Formats: sequence, structure tokens, C-alpha cells
Amino acid sequence: MSTLTSLSKRHCKQGFTYIEMMLSVTIMGVIMLALMGVINTATEAGGNVRSSNDLTRQARFAMQRMTRFAGHSRHLMLPLRDKPASNWPENIREQTIPPSPPTGDSSFATAVLAVTLPEFVDLDQDGFPDADDDEDGLIDEDLPNDNTHDFFPGIMGVDDDGDGQIDENPSFWWDDDEVNGVYNEDPLNGIDDDGDNNIDEDTASDQNADGCPGICGVDDDADGTIDEGSDDDDDEDGNTFDDPYDPVVYYLSGNSLIERMPARWDTDGISVPDGPVDGRDFEESVIAENVTRLRFERLDDGTALELVDILLELTDPTTGETISLQTRVRIGGAL
Repeated sequence: MSTLTSLSKRHCKQGFTYIEMMLSVTIMGVIMLALMGVINTATEAGGNVRSSNDLTRQARFAMQRMTRFAGHSRHLMLPLRDKPASNWPENIREQTIPPSPPTGDSSFATAVLAVTLPEFVDLDQDGFPDADDDEDGLIDEDLPNDNTHDFFPGIMGVDDDGDGQIDENPSFWWDDDEVNGVYNEDPLNGIDDDGDNNIDEDTASDQNADGCPGICGVDDDADGTIDEGSDDDDDEDGNTFDDPYDPVVYYLSGNSLIERMPARWDTDGISVPDGPVDGRDFEESVIAENVTRLRFERLDDGTALELVDILLELTDPTTGETISLQTRVRIGGAL
């Protein structure tokens, strides 16, 4: 056997040298670090994709909720039309997180959208639309002085007129549906009676202010009798102001978009002055989080159409990615 062959066999029996082993460990370490970088990058990318998908899902869901309810509603309650007497635009309600400065003399910028409850909603599953409070087959046909029957000016807990204040003078002015210091001054007649650029927004319990049940000289309920009962009984059914507006409200609480839905059951435990269920009973749910901008603009095209532009922006707090959706909806356009 040759000397070279003998040395080779002896080397194989002895295994790797220390230098070879350290070199192998170093190479393996480099490979593992590279693999870990790839895995971390893939994991981070996967997390970002999931976060982006969740942000998009939330934004689309919230926008679909708002447009669906607005499209099936019969009446836009908020935003109001712009009032000439103020120095801020009531028709534009915009709010950002962090908060942006209010316009004019308004003390705090808030975004709010309120529409009357659509007919398709029946949360208590009694076979009657929840908006049909008196279950007579008609919707919002017999309003009280306090149009929303919540015993607060305008809509309770909401800055109705965009001045930065909520429920001003609740003990004295709960009949003041547009929160302007006057009440029942704009009856249901298609005219801007108080000169504020809004129409029929603050009616009395005699909605058209003609002093008759329903419309004077008309058999409103087709029972063969004209103008029977009280002038507060607008549908001549024998009951007075028993079908108020039931507002669906969208607004921000922190950076969460809230949907407030009227309830046909007692949610607040208050039964005075006229029963356990009224406009103070509602359920609220979060339909989007991480909202950084919310904007509603009421558009006046010179016709009777009620149009609203809606802008919703969500921002991921970790990645800073922003999803922004914008659409225009006609109130009642889906009816």
C-alpha cells in the first residue's frame, strides 16, 4: 500500500479537523441567518397583507352600511343645509383624528350622518317595520313636537347644527328639532318658513300647522269622515303624534365609527313620561376602527333630491397604510 493511500485512510478515520469544523459551523450560521431574514421578511409581509386586507374589509363594510341605509331611507336628517346666518358650513360635517380645527365660530368639528330608519328593518321580528311605530302601515306620518321623541333638542347626543355643542338647553327646548333656539317654526308644507335654507325641518305635532287633523277638508284615512279628532292626529287614526322619526346615526367615538340603530324595546330602563320605549332607546355598534377622517357633505342640486357625499379614511396604526373610500348616494335612491 502506498504512503498516500495510508495517509488518506488515517485522515478519514480521524474525522474533521478543528478548523474544518469551525468553518462548517460558520457557513451554517451564515445560511441560517439568511434563512431567518427571508422568513422574517415573509412573515412581516404576510402580516402587512393581512392588516391591509382587514383595513380594506372594514372600510368597505362601513361604507356599504352607510350607503345602504341612506339609499333606502326616506329622509336625510343630518347634515342640514347650509344656513346663511352662520359662519360655518352646516352642510359639511368633517372630522379627523387627530382633530382638525373647526370652521368659523364652531367650537369643535364633528362628522355626523343621520337618516330616518328604512322600511326593511324589523329588528324585533314582529312582522312590522320598526319605523312604523304605530303599526298602521304608514311611515313617519304622525310626528310629535319633538320629532324624534327623545326629549332632547334635535337628535340626542348629537351636534345637530355643527356648532360644536350637543343638546343645548335640553330642559327648555326639546321641541327644537334643529337646535336654533326656536321650536315648531317650520311646518310640513314644502316652504322654508324660517328662512334658514332648510325645509320642513322643525314641525309641530300638527305637522302642516293648518289646525285640522291631517289636511283640512280631506278624509285622510279614507273612513268616510273628514277632519275627525285632534289637530295633533295627522293620520286621523284616533291617536296623536304616535309615529316619530327613528334616526339611524353614524358618528365617531374616538377613532371608531359608530352606527346607532333605533330599538323597539326598552334599552335605557326609563318609562317616563309616556312608556318604556321612545327615541332614547337604541343600540350602538362599531362598524370600523382606526378611522382618521370622516366627511359627510349634503349637496343641493336645486331640486328636491337629497344627495350626500361620503368620505371614509382608515389608517393602520402599525404600518401607516391608509385606505380611503368615497361615494355619493341619493337618499331614497334604492327605494
